Amino acid sequence: MDKAASTAPPDHTEFTVCTLASGSRGNAIYLSDGATSILVDAGLSGIELERRMQARGLSPERLDAMIVSHEHADHIHGVGVMSRRYKLPVYMTGKTRDSLPPSIGKIADLRTFQPGAGFALDDLWIDPFSVSHDAAEPSGFTFSCNGLKIGLATDLGVATALVKERLKGCRLLILETNHDLRMLEEGPYPWPLKQRIKSRLGHLGNEASRGLLAALLHDGLSHVILAHLSQTNNCPEKAVAAVAPVLNASRAALSVALQDEPGRVVVVG
Repeated sequence: MDKAASTAPPDHTEFTVCTLASGSRGNAIYLSDGATSILVDAGLSGIELERRMQARGLSPERLDAMIVSHEHADHIHGVGVMSRRYKLPVYMTGKTRDSLPPSIGKIADLRTFQPGAGFALDDLWIDPFSVSHDAAEPSGFTFSCNGLKIGLATDLGVATALVKERLKGCRLLILETNHDLRMLEEGPYPWPLKQRIKSRLGHLGNEASRGLLAALLHDGLSHVILAHLSQTNNCPEKAVAAVAPVLNASRAALSVALQDEPGRVVVVG
C-alpha cells in the first residue's frame, strides 16, 4: 500500500465522499476512489463511526487506512480503537505523532508523512500541505486519481497562498466555514477564546471562506461542502448565505456538513 511518492496517480473514474461528522465535537470524512477507502480523521467513538458509516451504506470492514490532519481531540478520538479493530495503518506527521495523548492507546501500524511530500495508498494519491492552526503540524489535503482532484481544508485561521495553490483545480472542495463574525463577537465565548478563533491560528469564518472559494472557482468544480461549523457562532443558513453568491454563475452544488448526522454520499467523476 505504501508506495513511493515519485509517480503520478493511476487512472480511475470517480470519488465517493461522505462527511460522517463535522464540528467542534468530532470530525471524520469517508473517501474512496473505488479501490481504496480511507477515513480522514476519526473524531468520534468507534461505535459512532461504525453507526454513521453503516447508516450511509458504507462498510468499516472495507477501510484501508486512516489519515490524521492534526492531534486535537475532535479529530483523533476514535483513531486508536478503529486502527486496532480493523488493523488499519494510520498516517500523520511526525510532530502530530509526538503530540498524541496517551488515551489514544497503541497504534500498531503508524506511518508518517511530511507536508509537501505526496504519497500513494495503492492507486490513491495524497498531497498533504501545511495549514495555519494552533496544532503541532496541521495539514490540509488533496486526493487525486484519473485527473480528478478533491480538496480538504478545515481548521485553518487563514487561507495562505500555499493553501490556494494546492486547492486549485479540485472537482470537489470541503472548506471550513467555522463562524459568522458578528455571532462570534456578540456571542457567549470568553474574549481570549474569541481572539483565538479569529486569529491566524484559529478557524476560517464565513467571509474568509467565501474569498477562498472565489479564488478557487473554475468550470470543473462540481460540489462544495461547507464544514466545521460552530454550533454556537454559526448556522447552516448563514454559512450558505455568505458563500452561495460566489457560485451564482456556477453549476457546482453546495451543501453543509453537520455535527450530529452524516452527510449524504457524494459521487464525483
